[in-house]
Amino acid sequence: ALVVGQHHRDKHVNKRAVEALIKAGAFDAIHSDRAALLASVALAFDWADTQAAHAVQGGLFDIEGDDGDAHGSSTQEPALVAIEAWSIRDKLMQEKTALGFFLSGHLFDAFADEVRRFCRTPIASLSDSRELQVLAGIVSEVRIVSGQRGRVAIFKLDDGSEAIEAVASEELIDAHREYLVEDQMLVLQGKLQPDRFSGGLRLNVNQIWNLPAARARFGRHLVLDVRAGLPPLDEVLRTWPAREIQSEHGTQKLGLPLRLHLWRAEVQAQIDLGDEARFWPTDEALMRCRSIARGGQARVVYE
Repeated sequence: ALVVGQHHRDKHVNKRAVEALIKAGAFDAIHSDRAALLASVALAFDWADTQAAHAVQGGLFDIEGDDGDAHGSSTQEPALVAIEAWSIRDKLMQEKTALGFFLSGHLFDAFADEVRRFCRTPIASLSDSRELQVLAGIVSEVRIVSGQRGRVAIFKLDDGSEAIEAVASEELIDAHREYLVEDQMLVLQGKLQPDRFSGGLRLNVNQIWNLPAARARFGRHLVLDVRAGLPPLDEVLRTWPAREIQSEHGTQKLGLPLRLHLWRAEVQAQIDLGDEARFWPTDEALMRCRSIARGGQARVVYE
């Protein structure tokens, strides 16, 4: 607030400029919680205006509070607004909003701890192979081009170790158009082939998953700790229902199965709730599961 107050009085910066500086990390040395700083900008400017008004009044009337400080507690900086800290992804996206690029890390860092549990191969470690590959990374430079066999999407997939060019067919474009956008985290399956233009490798994509779909595809189940009573799982199943698809084998339910990890005195047990207890594992669904679990313990098991 002192910094804001000084610059505000000198008319060097306005609220929008201060907000952009916070998003870019310019105040990290003062306070590392950018979310709290951003939420407190209006409070800081109001405090600066109050201090400026008191300075004028003090010069005219020389009034002091009981403790000897001019205007008592009015000179005490207000506390920052209490707010949940940004995730790595939120922090990086705010940086890009302010600067036009990511400064303090790679966007894949926000997903790496989870994704590397089922997709272990970094793009930089790839070698030419005829086997199907499963790769994960952040989408960029998406182009839709028309060819002799219809439209194809050509884009970069980058996991922070390296980027690879990926090509998806018109069928995949139509099925996953909302995923093929800048800064989207995707998991791709496909075959590698030499790229004669770059001299490296290219991925011909045959499957695309966003993170919830990848959890449903590669996760075994979600284990939710409970001690007494049954948590409101019906709410989870109703709010984030599993998805049904039609295939040559009939109707299939896609979702992540639920298991309960029961704690009773010195005895522990796991209960598989069966095929009907599947849900669509979005970030919001996982957050809700953690909120109703014992000690916040709700985790996706991949192995």
